[in-house]
Amino acid sequence: MPAAHDAKDTLLITVTGKDRPGVTSAVFATLAKAGVTVIDLEQIVVRRRLVLGVLVTAPRDTKKLRAAVEHTVVDLGMSVEIEKGSGDNRARREGRTHVTVIGAPLRAGAMAAIAGRIADAGGNIDRIERMARYPVTAIELHVSGAVPDQLRTLLAAEATASGIDIAVQPATILRHGVRLIVMDVDSTLIQGEVIEMLARRAGHGDEVAEVTERAMRGELDFAESLRARVALLEGLDAKVLDEVYGSIVVNPGARTLVRTLRRLGYRFAIVSGGFSQITDRLADDLGIHRARANTLEIVDGRLTGRVVGEVVDRAAKARALREFAADLGVPEAATIAIGDGANDLDMLAAAGLGIAYNARAVVRDAADTSLNVPYLDTIMYLLGITREEIEAADAEAGIVTPAPPV
Repeated sequence: MPAAHDAKDTLLITVTGKDRPGVTSAVFATLAKAGVTVIDLEQIVVRRRLVLGVLVTAPRDTKKLRAAVEHTVVDLGMSVEIEKGSGDNRARREGRTHVTVIGAPLRAGAMAAIAGRIADAGGNIDRIERMARYPVTAIELHVSGAVPDQLRTLLAAEATASGIDIAVQPATILRHGVRLIVMDVDSTLIQGEVIEMLARRAGHGDEVAEVTERAMRGELDFAESLRARVALLEGLDAKVLDEVYGSIVVNPGARTLVRTLRRLGYRFAIVSGGFSQITDRLADDLGIHRARANTLEIVDGRLTGRVVGEVVDRAAKARALREFAADLGVPEAATIAIGDGANDLDMLAAAGLGIAYNARAVVRDAADTSLNVPYLDTIMYLLGITREEIEAADAEAGIVTPAPPV
C-alpha cells in the first residue's frame, strides 16, 4: 500500500481563465515533473470560463514547483493561485445530503436564502452542479454536516417564501440503484380528472367536480364520495370510455420520465382512484409495468353506476405500493410515490421518497418534497440525472429534442 501523505503539507492550485483545449494536460504535465500526489481535483466550465482546482502533496522544493506552474499557466494566458496549507479536504461524513433546487426562474435572492438556511442548520456546501437550465433551472447542492430532517424543515419554509421547489434527500447508495416509481393518475400523470370527464357527458360535470375537489382536499371519505359520484354515471353508454381516453392529455414530461428511467432499469406502476378501463390502456401506452384502479361495472354496454370489488382508496394505494415493490423485488426504501390528493397521503408516506406534484396544501405539507412546476420529468433531477444526459440518451434513440432558447 502507498504511504499516506503528510496532511500538514499540501498545495491548493487554482487555475482560472478562458477555457481552451490542453489546459488540464499542461498543468498536470508540470505537476508530474515534480512527482507530487493528487489528493483532490475538481474542474468546471461556466460560460467558457474554466476553474480548475487541484490539491496535491507539497514537494520538498515548493518554490520550484510554484515557479513552474506559474510559467505554464501564464503561457496559457490564464491565472493561477497557489496556497500552502494542511489537510486532505475530506468531506464530513455525517449529515450528507443532496439538496435539489428548481426554479422558473431561479433568482439570486433565492439562492442566497437557501445558502443561509443551510448555514443555519450547521451545513456546509461541498459542491454545486447544474442539472438543467431549460425549461426550468435545476441546481444540486452536495451538503454535509446538517441533520437532513432539520434541513428539510428549514428549506421547505424557504421554498414557500421564495416560490421555488426544494428537495432534500440523504446521500445514500439507494440513489444509484433501480427504483420503483408509483404514480397517481388523475391530475398527476394526466391532466384533469377522468370521473369529471365522464360526468360532463352524463350532465353532472359541475356537481361531480365539486365533490372531487373536496375529496382531494381530504374533506370527504374517498370511498363514499366515489360511489356517490359513480352513481351519477348510471346509464352512460360504455363507448364514452373510448371517447374520454381519446381526449386524455398526458402531463408534460411524463413520457420522457418513463422512457428515460426504463432505460436504466426502473420499474413503474400507476395506482388510481379512477377506473381500470382507462388506466390499463394508459399503462400499455406508456410502458408502465403495473396498474391498479377501480373497475366500473358495465352491463349490456352501459355503465350501471357502480364499481366492482374493493374501492382503491387511500389505504389501498399504500397497500398497492407495497405489493408492487415485493412483486418486483424492489425494497420499499427504494420506492418513489408521486401524487396530488389526500387519497395519496398513505402511499406517499409508505414510499422511500414521497413527492407532492402540483398538490393540495394538505399533501404538500405531509410529503417529503413537492414539485410545483408542470413538468413530470423534473423528478429525474432529484435522482441526479441531468437534462444533458436525458437529451443525449434520446438522441441515441433517434428522438429529437427541441433546442432551448439562447
